[in-house]
Amino acid sequence: MLNIKTLKPYYVKEDKRFIRVVLAYQYFSLFIDNELYQFIPMESREIIIDRNRQRVHNVFDLFVFQRGKKMVYVSVSDLLQLPEFLTHLHTIVSPYYEEGIEISQQSSNEVKEIIRELEKNNLRRLIDKAIDQKDEETFRHLTEKWNQMYD
Repeated sequence: MLNIKTLKPYYVKEDKRFIRVVLAYQYFSLFIDNELYQFIPMESREIIIDRNRQRVHNVFDLFVFQRGKKMVYVSVSDLLQLPEFLTHLHTIVSPYYEEGIEISQQSSNEVKEIIRELEKNNLRRLIDKAIDQKDEETFRHLTEKWNQMYD
């Protein structure tokens, strides 16, 4: 049975696509069958989170834990099954998501403004087309819509 004793990042590195939680000695330890094992960076040494999906990217990586001369290999996917691991991981990476959310909200507002401008230009073209075709009914309908939306 696995239980988390300590999970602290040595440091967190981020880029546009990933958040990397880098682990080191004495920052990560597990109880395995009620015996304390310390993380050693032999195989993998980081947890990689995809910002867009907000999911762990390297689920097949192995972490090595040692107690004396005994070593145990634990996959990231096994660790993800532990609620306390997920809680610790969420606490570590949540500040990095919040920055991304602000950026995406800003981008979302910019996209909405662009769409609004495109719709406005399209409605102008349709009104012009109705004038060119001398289609009074369509012209009246579109100008009413214009007045509702933009006046």
